[in-house]
Amino acid sequence: MTSTSAGTQPPPTLTLRDVAKSFGQVAALRSATLVARPGSIHALVGENGAGKSTLVKIVAGVHRRDSGEFLLGGEPADFGSTAESKAAGVAVIYQEPTLFPDLSVTENIFMGCQIVRRGRRIDRAAMYAEAARLFAGLGVHIDPRRPALGLSIADQQIIEIAKAISLDARLLIMDEPTAALSGVEVERLFTVARRLRDEGRAIVFISHRFDEVFDLCDTVTVMRDGEYVATKAIGETSVEEMVGLMVGREVADLFPKTPCDIGDPVLEVSGLTSSGTFHDVTFEVRAGEILGLAGLVGAGRSEIARAVFGVDAYESGSVRMNGRPVRRHDPGAAIDAGMAFVPEDRRKQGLVTDASVTDNIAGVIRGGLARFGLLTKRMENAAAGPWAGRLEVKTGALDMSAKTMSGGNQQKVVIAKWLATNPSLLIIDEPTRGIDVGTKAEVHRLLSELAGRGMAILMISSELPEVLGMADRVVVVCEGRLTADLPRDRATPETVMLAATRTRDATRTDPSPATTDPTAATTDTTGLAS
Repeated sequence: MTSTSAGTQPPPTLTLRDVAKSFGQVAALRSATLVARPGSIHALVGENGAGKSTLVKIVAGVHRRDSGEFLLGGEPADFGSTAESKAAGVAVIYQEPTLFPDLSVTENIFMGCQIVRRGRRIDRAAMYAEAARLFAGLGVHIDPRRPALGLSIADQQIIEIAKAISLDARLLIMDEPTAALSGVEVERLFTVARRLRDEGRAIVFISHRFDEVFDLCDTVTVMRDGEYVATKAIGETSVEEMVGLMVGREVADLFPKTPCDIGDPVLEVSGLTSSGTFHDVTFEVRAGEILGLAGLVGAGRSEIARAVFGVDAYESGSVRMNGRPVRRHDPGAAIDAGMAFVPEDRRKQGLVTDASVTDNIAGVIRGGLARFGLLTKRMENAAAGPWAGRLEVKTGALDMSAKTMSGGNQQKVVIAKWLATNPSLLIIDEPTRGIDVGTKAEVHRLLSELAGRGMAILMISSELPEVLGMADRVVVVCEGRLTADLPRDRATPETVMLAATRTRDATRTDPSPATTDPTAATTDTTGLAS
């Protein structure tokens, strides 16, 4: 790391001023500004589509800016490749690292910059020793010799950080690094980030979780619609102010749940059992009802949903839709029965990322669009267009590739794809994971509207405020068993967490009535996963 003489203020590590970038007719950035200084952790926040990812890609050398100022360490910069960016001391830690699984941890760290001895032979012993030293400096314990295959996301991110330090990176950009981490893993990552800050490195931290921003960062910059909005010291702002700056309006109610009439059972699950995963699961979801499926990470919530929809097999029990049995382990039968399923991992399970918006939305209903065996792009656009408009998917055109869209817009495309099937039951797993507060409110409003029209909704979420704010009833899962079935007026943080941490029937405990309104607006992102 470079040093300066006493009394001399070092230049900012990163300076971006009035940066603009367009892709065809779509302006991703209009006037973006960000200044990150040595020895600081600077948060970058904004709604999905605000331009954060494009800004990061310009710094990382993926894209070149159209205009504006870009300085690194006070010197002009303009990277034409990621290699140039890395060579200049920039490292980006993504939500999902891309290591070589068949190589060792050490080989991943030193890929392309191996330590060599005389005769240009790779010095593996020196590399193992250096990797061990890097991990010791970060305060973590990872075996340098083990294969990368099977490592947790958290460990993979630490390896990426070790790689950055080995290259003496002066700027680290962490892009939604905690989205797939547990509470313990998040705290370990934060400890590492603080060590790097104390060494004098600059860190840019991108997150939708305000509790993390206030816990870790000292400064925050807000973007909206590709433009710079404001920079604030963390101690001089609040969650409410940040939300207002991000969305350009007050989010008076993040959970716009409206009462609606609850009808007859649409989904009936009875005695569902899969050895080692869940046991004797019984519940129902009625027309017009949002049923929240809550529990700690690993409790079996997603596995239950996948079995109900037919993605995963189960050994015993039954699933009925509108009074009729649904053939097990057959998603096609589930769709025919009126089910729709928005999975937890939208990128890997919900989208064809290389396909267009139209292709994704029309994907499930394509067979019903053909006329006399013919299917044209016009037919697909006619079917997909109204749904894209109804969900306010922000995209320049229906032929835009899904992989170029923000996380919030990707989630809307997945929801649109399934709503196009006109289902009577929507199963939605982690509906707002990794999306911004404004889009969260839009998704919540949509779920409330769908329930108001009589759709049955099974919602799985690790965010307790989301469960309490949106569900008419909460079923809690602990170690693969249902431990509570709580009506809205008895579902409180205390009753849900009590049931989520023990296997006996928490409905027998006669918990105290709630002393606060669980539907009150909140931007707390503390979830069941922590």
